[in-house]
Amino acid sequence: MGLPTRAEAWNLVCEWVSSESLRKHMLAVEAALRAYARKYGEDEELWGITGLVHDLDFERYPDMTDPMNGHPRAALRLFRELGWPAELIHAIEGHAEYLGVPRENRLDKALMAVDELTGLIMAVGYVRPTKDLRDVTVKSVRNKWKDKAFAAAIHRQDIERFTAELGEDLEAHIALVLEAMQGIASELGLDGRPARSE
Repeated sequence: MGLPTRAEAWNLVCEWVSSESLRKHMLAVEAALRAYARKYGEDEELWGITGLVHDLDFERYPDMTDPMNGHPRAALRLFRELGWPAELIHAIEGHAEYLGVPRENRLDKALMAVDELTGLIMAVGYVRPTKDLRDVTVKSVRNKWKDKAFAAAIHRQDIERFTAELGEDLEAHIALVLEAMQGIASELGLDGRPARSE
């Protein structure tokens, strides 16, 4: 089949993922990878769809030690069955370090570099009085970065390591990912409007 359309990939996300927060995370990673694809002159659709589906099976199969279905194994099997591009599959394999798949190219490395950073940026947005991601600055992200109690599950050293692996300056990396996410603030529920009850 080759690369699915963005609509096909999003339909799959909606079928597999019911958690709004996980969907928003996947949208944020998509936006960040699209921004990096534009920066590097790479295939924006391939990079974006890789980000959009990278955690497809996490809600259904969160036990990463399950050798058959544990995240991301079930999704990888599905992508292979669907005939999706090898580059997408390899990048998603590489983002699960416990699978032991080396990250070899820019897509592999960019996915790792943006994955947890998007979560930290979202957390900074949620604590802003305006609840508007467009009010977040690199400085405000860096201030929260130093506060180890804030979003404690997000490992700053890993983000620093993966950013270096990608060959990017940390400040510039935060700025690029933040700007990409600000561009989809409404989709992320961080555009200052009251949250909808669903």
